[in-house]
Amino acid sequence: MTTNDSSFIPPSGEPQGALAKGMTGRRRLLTYGLGAVAGLAGAGWGWWRMQPSGLADGVLDAFWAAQFDGIDGVPVAMQAFAGKPLLLNFWATWCPPCVEELPLLNSFYHQHRDKGWQVLGLAIDQPGNVHKFLQRMALDFPLALGQATATQFSRDLGNDVGGLPFSILFAADGSIAQRKMGQLKEDDLDRWVASL
Repeated sequence: MTTNDSSFIPPSGEPQGALAKGMTGRRRLLTYGLGAVAGLAGAGWGWWRMQPSGLADGVLDAFWAAQFDGIDGVPVAMQAFAGKPLLLNFWATWCPPCVEELPLLNSFYHQHRDKGWQVLGLAIDQPGNVHKFLQRMALDFPLALGQATATQFSRDLGNDVGGLPFSILFAADGSIAQRKMGQLKEDDLDRWVASL
């Protein structure tokens, strides 16, 4: 072998020329590839973590027997919503995605209430905060104050992480038809309506 051979690697083992550039490119590709795999794994874990979990034993019976404080001071009994589809939304005034989805829920309520659909917003918040908020944004669907009791129901109904917003679609028979952790979009509601 002569030293004029372009594939010659000196005895020290150090690559030269195009070979050195190729190794740098392979290292870069490996680094980017590993980074992409790590990113996908993290996104997958985050998606999995945000999926609603199973239900606690007896939670549906307890939920339908529950009652919450109404915004106007009149108790809101869950039993009053039985027999028709119910979209239940756990929300708070301090939660930006919750606030962003409220006009969509209000519109959904107006479009579907004559078809037998119901909407209930269960605020995980202080009464004073909710009353001040409603002075800025009027909502037509029923609202109730949940606080600690509603937080526990949210967890028992599959919201392990306690995140907001959390929405549940109950079928007319009281069973859970759909659940979503995170902000509802119009296509979510369209799919939910079509599912019943």
